[in-house]
Amino acid sequence: MTKQTWKPGNMLYPLPAVMVSVTDGKGEDDIITVAWTGTICTNPPMVYISVRPERHSYHMIKETGEFVINLTTEKLAKATDFCGVRSGRDVDKFKETGLTREKADIVSAPMIQESPVSIECKVKEIKELGSHHMFLADVVAVHADEHYMDENNRFDLNLAKPLVYSHGEYMGTGKQLGTFGYSVKKKKKTSKKAGIWQTIHFCRRLLHCGCACNSDWNFCFK
Repeated sequence: MTKQTWKPGNMLYPLPAVMVSVTDGKGEDDIITVAWTGTICTNPPMVYISVRPERHSYHMIKETGEFVINLTTEKLAKATDFCGVRSGRDVDKFKETGLTREKADIVSAPMIQESPVSIECKVKEIKELGSHHMFLADVVAVHADEHYMDENNRFDLNLAKPLVYSHGEYMGTGKQLGTFGYSVKKKKKTSKKAGIWQTIHFCRRLLHCGCACNSDWNFCFK
């Protein structure tokens, strides 16, 4: 396999495509779509978003020191794209997309009701890096939609069909390939004695079942 060498650039994909909701604190709210975002610390919980200073939402975040990260889904793909290509200077993005404002618990910026997860954030530091300024923020509250709780009362984001961004394209996340630590997880060993008894039990079921499973050696579900 041969790799080409390119000039320095951003090729770290895929990334989460999130809608960041903000407010100016004076009655105007806005939504900005961001892919330059991620986790920067577990304890204390911290995240970041990087925004161009010329964006309409930039000064709202800088002045209020607050924002909400709203995770997106395949169903929200069109609204996610719209909020990234249209400016809040020209349109009310909540109105144009049909998204619903939802009051946050701590910050003044609204949440997006249709989002499966909304993360309330308070800005801790701003790093002026170049084309983008990075807002490092503390996570002050997390809201998860109960609709995506599984049978074990565990939140399963995969049920929401999350949306990601990859080099100009919006994509779904696809099927699960493993879980954290599965590559080193030890398989349960079955003792030789236990294996023999399992075989004997299976054979007894076949002999006494009396149904079609005797002939084709499939498991009987009686």
